[in-house]
Amino acid sequence: MTSLEKKQVPVEAKTQEPLVSLVDIGKAYGHVHALSGVTMSVYAGQVTCVLGDNGAGKSTLIKIMAGLHDYSAGEMHVSGELRHFGSPRESLAAGIATVYQDLALAPMMSVWRNFFLGNEVRRGPLRMLDIAEMKRIAGTELDKMGISIPDLDRPVGSLSGGQRQCVAIARAIYFGAKVIILDEPTAALGVKQSGVVLKYIVRAREAGLAVVFITHNPHHAYLVGDQFLILKLGEVSLAADREHVTLDRLTAEMAGGEELAELSHELRTMDQG
Repeated sequence: MTSLEKKQVPVEAKTQEPLVSLVDIGKAYGHVHALSGVTMSVYAGQVTCVLGDNGAGKSTLIKIMAGLHDYSAGEMHVSGELRHFGSPRESLAAGIATVYQDLALAPMMSVWRNFFLGNEVRRGPLRMLDIAEMKRIAGTELDKMGISIPDLDRPVGSLSGGQRQCVAIARAIYFGAKVIILDEPTAALGVKQSGVVLKYIVRAREAGLAVVFITHNPHHAYLVGDQFLILKLGEVSLAADREHVTLDRLTAEMAGGEELAELSHELRTMDQG
């Protein structure tokens, strides 16, 4: 068992009310059904992994929870209340923060400026920027996530990919997020930096947040996940708690076990022909 797997939250945590509950969610663009009948519950102190290949519906699911698109079927409850988000601002106000692959960071700006971008702390009658206070808060919040950046004036673009992810996650937590959606945070990272991000996901879970980890990598998902949802062509092909699924099954489902078996048979037939 790895250090990432040691502190999985017990299933009993699900006796609490889910922070976000999707019931038979569907989304259609004209005659194209991007999602159909998707049901998922997200709990505080747990990591919910949503897996799927390109075109599986992961992006559409993110956009619904983030307030970019409204759903066209089913129901979404946030903290027990039926919700239809009209904008990302409404989603954020409800405690749902989305960290996209591009991170929405300004590479040439300093770490502390990125941390408070759009939410600057001001003081005095002239509403001057309180730079010292912003640096203090940014440093403290990053320390909580287990990352030390001695020079907060350095451009955020000079940080490693894992460190930039940490800045985005810590920022979301500080500004009141209860649910953090991470869109393929390890997709463009190497093994070492992916490990750094996975550790931050664990820290967020230990802080009591609900984490929705979007990924196409079953190995990364299984290291930190408490429950798993696999999407295929907009529908749920697997929904299981950690104790009811193995890494081998997760990998086989992601790889399309039956499809691969059929392809293997076809290829063998072609060779024999």
